[in-house]
Amino acid sequence: MPRLRCRVDSRCLQLILLLLAFLFNWCSVCSSKVEFQIPTIDTDKKRLAIIVPFRDRFEELLEFVPHMTAFLKRQDIPFHIFVVQQKDKNRFNRASLINVGFLKTRSHYEYIAMHDVDLLPLNDNLKYEYPEKGPCHIPSPETHPKYSYKYYAGGIVLVTREHYELVNGMSNQYWGWGMEDDEFYVRLKDAGLTFNRPSNITTGRKNTFRHIHDDAYRVRDKRRCYNQLEMTRRRDRRTGLHDVAHRVLSLHSLTIDGLPLTVLNVELICDRNATPWCQCPETREPEMPFTSNYENHVFHEFNVCYKNK
Repeated sequence: MPRLRCRVDSRCLQLILLLLAFLFNWCSVCSSKVEFQIPTIDTDKKRLAIIVPFRDRFEELLEFVPHMTAFLKRQDIPFHIFVVQQKDKNRFNRASLINVGFLKTRSHYEYIAMHDVDLLPLNDNLKYEYPEKGPCHIPSPETHPKYSYKYYAGGIVLVTREHYELVNGMSNQYWGWGMEDDEFYVRLKDAGLTFNRPSNITTGRKNTFRHIHDDAYRVRDKRRCYNQLEMTRRRDRRTGLHDVAHRVLSLHSLTIDGLPLTVLNVELICDRNATPWCQCPETREPEMPFTSNYENHVFHEFNVCYKNK
């Protein structure tokens, strides 16, 4: 059972979190046969699949679903929320979970939002409309409450089905926290796609988004083991959407406050010969350094490696 903590002193909320956590874990083992019944939307408009890579973030999910449902309904966007929950014992792999979510939804949805569960848009001028001119990065460095480096490409990205397939999705090499979004940015750049951001946003870093990540409670896995640092700073031309090794354990429809979402419980399969860092040794490994200029340094080094390949 994952650790649970409430943001307010409420036994009722604690009980809800506990029951929700139990339900998520029960769902992953209760079905011996997985029946893929992806929810569809009957509309002439472009349909949006919100793909949320997930592991044990129940408290955040309770805020995310009602907030995003109200936000997108105000924009009259046909959408459905898909929570892709990693159920294996490997380190968290955000990119692979997004790849799996795309594979399971692409037949019914024309575009996706790669969406972190802890980032909530507040400004209704942040449009989640179909990004026909190229992938759209919703949280720009000028508006994200935490990340301000100009090459930042994470958090929330809208991309069409055709463009995601064109770049072979995201790399599957990124176990642990960080850099998978930088590599995805380079894939888009390599394919000649324009990376767009919202314009005419008058709000700033304090009032455009709400970042509900608690750094003290939700400690990010920044460990780097084996040759991970060297390999993940290179453009990955080998792995992606077409070879993400996984098994869907179950697929279930749930509601939060009466609002629908679909949960895919997924086991990611790691090739220890190719990416031994999917499980770091028990001994403490050095963490990725972080300074105010770190992101720009990494992206510059990433591009140097990319250009030399």
